[in-house]
Amino acid sequence: MRWLLALAFVFRGTLAAGTGSDLGRALHETSFDREECYRVRDLTIFKQDLKIYLTDGHLIFSKPIAGHRIAAVFTADVEGGDGEVMLLPPNRAERASLASYINSPTLDEHFRVALFLFTGPDYDALISQFPRSAANKKAPDSAAALDEAWTPTLRNLSDSFQTRVALDLLGGSAARPGLFAGLFQSVRYGNFDIIFDPFNQEQIVAGHIGTRNNLPVFDTWTSFQTRSSARNPAPRADDVQMSDYRIQATLNPDLTLDCVTRVKVKAALDGAAAVTFDMAPQMAVSSVTVDGQPAESLQRDSVRANIGRGGNEIFVVFPPEPLRAGREYEFEFHHSGKVILDAGDHVYYVTARGNWYPTHNLQFAQYDLQFRYPVDLDLVAAGDVVEDRTEGGQRITRRRTASTIRFAAFNLGHYRHVRVEGAGYVVDICANLTLEKALQPKPPELTAPLTIRQKQPSVMITSPPPMVQSPTARLQILANEVASSLEFMVSKFGPPALPHIAVSPIPGAFGQGFPGLIYISTLAYLNNLPVSGAAVEPEQLYFDEVLQAHEVAHQWWGNRVASASYRDGWIMEALANTSAMLYLEKRKGPHSVEMMLDNYRALLLQKGPNGQIADSAGPVSFGNRLESSQLPAAYRSVTYGKGTWIMQMLRRRMGEERFLAMLREILKRYDRRELSNEDFRRLAAGFLPPQSADPQLETFFEQWVYGTGIPNLKLSYTVKGKAPDLRLVGTVTQSEVDDGFSTLVPIEIQQSRGQTITQWVRTSGDGVTFSVALQQSPTKVALDPHFAVLRRE
Repeated sequence: MRWLLALAFVFRGTLAAGTGSDLGRALHETSFDREECYRVRDLTIFKQDLKIYLTDGHLIFSKPIAGHRIAAVFTADVEGGDGEVMLLPPNRAERASLASYINSPTLDEHFRVALFLFTGPDYDALISQFPRSAANKKAPDSAAALDEAWTPTLRNLSDSFQTRVALDLLGGSAARPGLFAGLFQSVRYGNFDIIFDPFNQEQIVAGHIGTRNNLPVFDTWTSFQTRSSARNPAPRADDVQMSDYRIQATLNPDLTLDCVTRVKVKAALDGAAAVTFDMAPQMAVSSVTVDGQPAESLQRDSVRANIGRGGNEIFVVFPPEPLRAGREYEFEFHHSGKVILDAGDHVYYVTARGNWYPTHNLQFAQYDLQFRYPVDLDLVAAGDVVEDRTEGGQRITRRRTASTIRFAAFNLGHYRHVRVEGAGYVVDICANLTLEKALQPKPPELTAPLTIRQKQPSVMITSPPPMVQSPTARLQILANEVASSLEFMVSKFGPPALPHIAVSPIPGAFGQGFPGLIYISTLAYLNNLPVSGAAVEPEQLYFDEVLQAHEVAHQWWGNRVASASYRDGWIMEALANTSAMLYLEKRKGPHSVEMMLDNYRALLLQKGPNGQIADSAGPVSFGNRLESSQLPAAYRSVTYGKGTWIMQMLRRRMGEERFLAMLREILKRYDRRELSNEDFRRLAAGFLPPQSADPQLETFFEQWVYGTGIPNLKLSYTVKGKAPDLRLVGTVTQSEVDDGFSTLVPIEIQQSRGQTITQWVRTSGDGVTFSVALQQSPTKVALDPHFAVLRRE
């Protein structure tokens, strides 16, 4: 079962799939074929960088499904039996990631059992090797035992992967290349999985199941492109283009949401027999039509939904006829589910904030949204109101987006509103009329600490909950702050994703910025937020200033410009947080920004249960892979904290004007487009000052984006000679990082009458010496006095 969980989790966001009801039943009832059981020796399975050797043991294949055998089990249950798997990650970051889990930068492991799932020609490839050795022969005496032992696991696995298997077997000309998944059992590493999927951007993934907060989580040991794919990169192309969403949603008294979603779909490839969609696992599809004709659909009820709560569940639609390239079709979905929870006292929590309807790769599209809901509720969503009326005890509100967006969110509650209008935009700030139960006071003897875990890292709050107060206490103040931050960012970046923006509370200690709709923690609405001692603390700054400004900034970063893959997602969060830092600096001065940067640095250096610091979990480009069982808090610390520091370092190297010009150029060049790490590097390099060291930022990105490490830097210096012929000779040494670490650090030399010389020095493992000619003795020499480099204090 652990194997099943592992594979299911790996493909939560990457599978595309398709199946018919007959194939689904066949997969559910599949078993091993007792006529296809063999004693085998010296068989190999090579998938480019992945090499598997079945040295000696038994091998049994599954029965055919739709003419294909899709699985096999190898057991080394004979004297001298053995199997071996080898995997060599291609770069330093991936080797370091693998080593953090198995204490080796390469995988070379002997195994006793392996279960293989495949949709390519693997059965034929293995059978073709049998004539090489007389030892390869039928083993009928072992067949029954292997079938009985492994058929239950095979059925669970097949059920979980109906969608992917069906796409490969029935997907027509648009079918994906064959999947190969190996599930291994070894003495040293227990159960672990290696998946080869030639369709994915990263074709090889290896890892195993761990636990986080008592829930299973897939720890990705390594994930990378095969060498052939890396040598011949191909841009990602969507198999279908989505446009013109029209959604009618009805909220029932029991908080169940019934929806009819219509969307235009244009196929990029001819003959596609299946189209995949993503949606929240809490939503179930009851029917689908394509151009008015009934279509078959499959949404699995599998263990994957239990692991990935709040994430996407993949389902498949089979049009009545294969799709023709370039032709536009109208897909209509009827779906329902419970994606709204009652947090108590008429405070509601929307669990599926961006995936409550079918999507496909989060493409930019127009939206027309109609909601029917109880007349005593307020409901806010993306877009401008074009209709608002009551009918039979229900309120009906219809909204349209003024431009394309990637997803449409909504929120609801019993609200008090404040409306603020600016030049070209309208902001509607909503506050709950009551306080959710989690924040209401308890009897003193039952009071428990309030631990706040938030989307963006800051210091944990361990003070008691605030005393009873109105959640509308700061509504007008919050409205003014949101409007002020929006006005600031409009002046820097131009118009937001949509001209009408609703701001609404959400139970918890986090925020999210969707196009036209911002969720802000209810804590930001409260006065007297408890802090841990000093007059101004990072957590107070976070809820008072940073949180809302960060989510406002997502109207540009993430909603006008999107990230190209999971490895690039940090850019949007870092740019949003940096925009919030720019606003904080305008409001509170540079000291407040430095306080937040210090806080982010402390969180990056915070040690986890295994003694590792958060930064060591992996590079910022690892994205959601940082959410591991080893360092559960690393994703927040690295994505938001280190990401903000990366932007801070670029800001200091470029200077203020060049840095802001770079941000505007990103919006100009990538508006309603996707931005990758390499896109960002090439664009940013164009805004460095002339004659800059590392003019293409290749070393900078290799160290800070694709690598790990926070150095401890020390400066020593002497001044030789006599004025006006002086020479300052200094040495910068680094520690706490590996020998290959190198970064540019500024040395600031102050002289009388306010004159300052800044010398940038590149560090190295052996230390580096520099010299600067001076005409007068310096009054002060300081290493990085203005937060230009992420370093240990």
